[in-house]
Order: sequence, then C-alpha cells, then structure tokens
Amino acid sequence: MEERDGGYGNTFKDEISDEKGDDGITIENASVVRNDPVQDGTSPPKVDSPTESLHEKVQKQIIKEGYGKEPSKLSTCFLHYRAWVKSTLHKFEDTWQEQHPTELVLGKEKKQMAGLAIGVASMKSGEKALLHVGWEYGYGEEGSFSFPNVPPMADLLYEVELIGFDEVKEGKARSDMTVEERIEAADRRKKEGNALFSEEKLQEAMQQYEMAIAYMGDDFMFQLFGKYRDMALAVKNPCHLNMAQCLIKLKRYDEAIAQCTIVLSEDENNVKALFRRGKARAALGQTDSARDDLQKARKFAPDDKAVVRELKLLAEHEKEVYQKQKELYKGLFGPRPEPPEAKTSSKNFLVIFFAWFFSLFSRIFKRSGHKSD
Repeated sequence: MEERDGGYGNTFKDEISDEKGDDGITIENASVVRNDPVQDGTSPPKVDSPTESLHEKVQKQIIKEGYGKEPSKLSTCFLHYRAWVKSTLHKFEDTWQEQHPTELVLGKEKKQMAGLAIGVASMKSGEKALLHVGWEYGYGEEGSFSFPNVPPMADLLYEVELIGFDEVKEGKARSDMTVEERIEAADRRKKEGNALFSEEKLQEAMQQYEMAIAYMGDDFMFQLFGKYRDMALAVKNPCHLNMAQCLIKLKRYDEAIAQCTIVLSEDENNVKALFRRGKARAALGQTDSARDDLQKARKFAPDDKAVVRELKLLAEHEKEVYQKQKELYKGLFGPRPEPPEAKTSSKNFLVIFFAWFFSLFSRIFKRSGHKSD
C-alpha cells in the first residue's frame, strides 16, 4: 500500500491509488515508529500492574498490552528500551533517545543481555513492560566497562517495547543478510504495515514500518551506491511518508515533521514530504514554515488539489487570527470613555471649588476696601 494522497494520483505513479485517506492523499510505505512512554524517560516508569515471575532473577510488569503471539527461539526481535541501575536509578542506555531500535536474536544474545532476552521472549508485538533483572543476568559481578556507572553486581531495570519480530530468516541477523535479503525483508514489513493502515490500525502499522526501517539503518545505507541505494530508498522513503501520515492522524505533529524531514534530507523536492510537513507545521501554528513548505510543494505540483486546499485553509486561518488580533488591539489601545460617576464627581468638584474661590475673593476685597476708607 502506498501513500494516501488522492490529490497526488498523477504525480506518483508507483503508489496504489484505490486507497484514500482523510485528506485525499495516497498513503506510502513506512518507517520508524516511536511510541515514547508517557513518562519523560529520565527515571523508571511507575507501574501498578501485577509482577510476573519469568525466572528466578527476572520479573515483568506489563505497561501496555501487545497483540498476536510471542516470539520463538531464534526469532529476530526489534525493540526499544531504557536501562537503569536499580539501586541508584542511574539511566545508562536509551535507544529511544538514539532513535534506532535494537535487534536481538533470541538464543544468540550477548551474556549481559540474557535477562533482557528472557523478558522479550515473553512479550507480544507492541507490548511495553518494565523488567526487573538480577545482576547474574545483567553485567555480572564485574559490572560494565562500556557503562562505568554500572557497578559490580548491579541489579537492573529495563523499560522495553517489543516493536515486532521476524521468524522468516530464523536466527539470521541483519548484518548476516545480503543487500537483497535486507531490502526484501524491509519491503515485506512495509506491505504488512500498509495492510494494517488500510484497516485503520495505525499503531500496529507504525510498528511494521519501524521494523522495515530497522533493516534500512544508517550504517547499511551508507554502504549502498547506484541501483542498490535506489532500491533501498524506494522502500525506505515511502515508509517515512506513510509514518508521517499515521502520526498526523494521531495528532503527533512533531514526530510527523521529523519523518518528513528525513525524506527531504534525501530528496529536497519530494512533494509529499513537503505537503505533510507543511500540514503538520500548520497544525502546530508554525504558519510561516508551513506556508514555505506548501508553496514549494505547489511549485512542483501546481495543479494538485490537496496542496491548493491546504494553502487556502492556511490563508483563511491567518485571516481569522488577524481579525481576532485586530479586535484585541482595538480594545487595548482605543480611547477609553470616562465612567459616568467620574464625570459627575468632577463637575461637582469644579462647582464647589469656584464657589469657595469666589467667597474667599469677596472677603479679601471687602477687607481691602474697608482699610482704604
């Protein structure tokens, strides 16, 4: 399923045109999903759910339920996690912050990831959980050389989200795949995301898109040239654009802008990326930036109805804001009539003052006249 921009039907020949979104645009194929936890991530989340014992040294509390089945041994799992030392609550790793999901092949994990792997093996796609891991299944009695703040015999806390897993290439990590295999795996995830998008399952669709992008990581793209790079971008960029469409529907505008910006870093004149970023910026009130994006999109697609409509909506919004500001400033800086009470009291004061002054002047005049006689 390609992007949902009905107005762009003539511009993008490689997209499926029978799937229409709310804005008439065709939906593309997807990318990196970030379902950041509600908490800010500086400290472990507060979880009220029951604690499930997965192992003598590994316990789990579910933060968000997942769907489907659990991964089997040798499944390639894609996940985000944050890690803390339990005793000090020092955070030493955060893949959300790095914006790159981690790949974990169950049964082939590193020794220090054993506890994390036990937890992941019990999770379903989309599930988010807090794991309590004993030091024996973490960095052991020596601690971590890579993370100096992880001392010897340190129990750990993991906040984990299982984005999804792949069992098609059992036990085969991305680094062991050929270029064609990685592109094929990414394309398969993209198509699964598109199918979920057509069912309005936006979160699930974004998870598939993120898995697709995981196969198209920066380290991989850096090595590609010529036709292979073109093949990879033909999968990767539509994922980002479809991701932006999902995020706009979910009103997560900042993230939608980030997805579009990734595409524009590769293709600065991509009309869909410009359109979606402009739409997201307009929703955030960033009218100048939104106008720049939309006008540039219209330059390359002058007859596109979706772009023209969005520019018209932006102009109407700006006019409405201007009228409201005009009324506000008129009230702030216009002439202020004096309250009736103030006017009345002012007149009374003048009458009394002049009466007193006239009386005083009369007395002085009489005294002066008397002395002169």
